[in-house]
Amino acid sequence: MRFLEVLFVVFNIMMVGWIIFAKNKTLRNLLIGFGVSAILMLMHGIIEGMRWPMIPAYVMTVIPFVVVITKLKSKSRQEEEQTTRKRSVVKLIFVTILMVVYSAAAVVLPILLPVFTFDMPTGPYKIGTVTYDWVDDQREEILTSDPSDKRELMVQIWYPADAKAKGKPQAYHSNMDVFAEGYHKMFNVPKLLFSSIGYVKTHSIENADISNAEPSYPVLLFSHGLTGNKMQNTFQVEQLVSQGYIVVGIDHTYSSTASIFPNGRVAPLIMLDINSIADLDEANIQWVEDARFVLDQVEQLAANDPERRFTGRMDMNNVGMFGHSFGGATSVQALMTDSRIKAALNMDGALYGERRIPEEGLKKPFMMMSADSSVESMKKVTEGSPIDMMKEVLPRFDHVTTGGNYWMILNKTNHLSFTDMVLFSPLFQLMQGRDVREGLSLITDYSQDFFDHYLKGKPFELIGQNVGEHPKFTLLHD
Repeated sequence: MRFLEVLFVVFNIMMVGWIIFAKNKTLRNLLIGFGVSAILMLMHGIIEGMRWPMIPAYVMTVIPFVVVITKLKSKSRQEEEQTTRKRSVVKLIFVTILMVVYSAAAVVLPILLPVFTFDMPTGPYKIGTVTYDWVDDQREEILTSDPSDKRELMVQIWYPADAKAKGKPQAYHSNMDVFAEGYHKMFNVPKLLFSSIGYVKTHSIENADISNAEPSYPVLLFSHGLTGNKMQNTFQVEQLVSQGYIVVGIDHTYSSTASIFPNGRVAPLIMLDINSIADLDEANIQWVEDARFVLDQVEQLAANDPERRFTGRMDMNNVGMFGHSFGGATSVQALMTDSRIKAALNMDGALYGERRIPEEGLKKPFMMMSADSSVESMKKVTEGSPIDMMKEVLPRFDHVTTGGNYWMILNKTNHLSFTDMVLFSPLFQLMQGRDVREGLSLITDYSQDFFDHYLKGKPFELIGQNVGEHPKFTLLHD
């Protein structure tokens, strides 16, 4: 809960407790309580923004005013003497229980559906960001019925910003109504549950000047999961940028939560009809082509940015890629097919796509990160479970570490543990059984260590020293 939310809820609960148990409640004090609560609600609404999980607390604001009206309309106190003491005690108990339950709802709802925050990035750089709308005139859009549609992608670039950069932090999602619809399709739960995400802020400053601390910065492409979006790993992207990387996030149109174009047009999430591994392999081809096209555009920016921001500032000799789930699979395929990509990280992505990791290994730096629950699910498939699509994918993991690469398996994690999604509600932490922020820090630390080694030439600080089993993870290395 945000600061004013906490202050507002605590005051209202204390006020209700005073109304129930205090013997002498003057009209003046009741009106003062109503006024203070109303002022706190107004401040919260203006500064933080009002949201529906706070409705029980908002309703509590009017209780002192209702009591005042009731007192003014009540009859002589002599009539109250006719009520037996026993009845008064029962009434008090009933009202107390009712208000305890109601107060609990006023506290629990905003806690379960918080306006979460991202940890402050630990690197020396501030974070700038800019968004592009790029159209690939050479490719038709295969996910719409209009034959004239060309593949159009929203791409966001985060970069190390000047130390003096100032500006309003960018919103996590620019149009929450649109994204709530996408999340509704993803999880098949009411859109209302995602409304609080509209108040979440990042640490990124739009159109900030790029930092001159280094002549150029390595470039990382990011590919989200199927139904995800380019913002879904903000926890990781901002940390990498703060450490001196330029990160290019791709919204894979119609397969992302939502894509909002500059003219206001929305490309909604279209759930693919997947019936086999072949369908997933086929769908992945478009994503790999997206990555290749975006990298082409990034090369043009690096050579001659019309806004002069990135001209000569992108180190195109040191390009990496990382992704989650289907985007992780895309990163592996891009690593195998695009010589410009020097290293790749796959976070809990099954190895879909046209190509297979050869017996001799990838011969390029690669790191796989998996949730222990995902690995356990794959093991169960091999132990006589019913025919499952994963059975076809399992052999594709045989040579992940061959040739000196790494496979990190994180304990007490699931598929969403590699995304911002685990911050959406404490319920994710309860399901996971571990501190989710600790898990996110582990992911950022090891992904940075991986790219620092292979794209910046730095010695390993974590990976090389921690091969083997540990309480929080297992790190495999051939």
